Amino acid sequence: MKKIKSLFVAIMLIVGATSFVNAQTKVAHIDTQALAESMPEMKEAQSQLEKLQKTYDTEIKTLVREFETKIKQYEVEAESKTAEENAKRAEEVQGMQTNINAYRQGALEDLQKKQEDLIAPILEKARVAIQKVGRAQGYQYVMDSSTLLLAEGKDLLVDVKKELGI
Repeated sequence: MKKIKSLFVAIMLIVGATSFVNAQTKVAHIDTQALAESMPEMKEAQSQLEKLQKTYDTEIKTLVREFETKIKQYEVEAESKTAEENAKRAEEVQGMQTNINAYRQGALEDLQKKQEDLIAPILEKARVAIQKVGRAQGYQYVMDSSTLLLAEGKDLLVDVKKELGI
């Protein structure tokens, strides 16, 4: 009876150990930010965004210069104008300032939307490549190593770059 119990316990340990080995998952990691930055599409998108931002900056600087010029002109002429004319000029200046702020806000929103529109397909392409390489190599999980404190295991960056032709 003792031998049967011992044999049963030994079988259970073997089955348990085999189940544990089979239950282990394969985990890899990749720095998705480094991957995205190395993609030519990302460099082109950043170039387009910088160009658009410079256009907006130039326009805003022009509006601000016009605003400042008008203020200086009105300050110099204020003593020679009536209170009613100065009040109208103050309203005009206030309106110019409001327009500049609205333009600046619209430009920021437009830049954010353009950034989302340009970068979303690039990140999707990277995600698809990461999944393809991870699955081909038998990984159940691929973690973003830019947020991990410890990233031991297979780094897929080189393999995914190869998949993307970078």
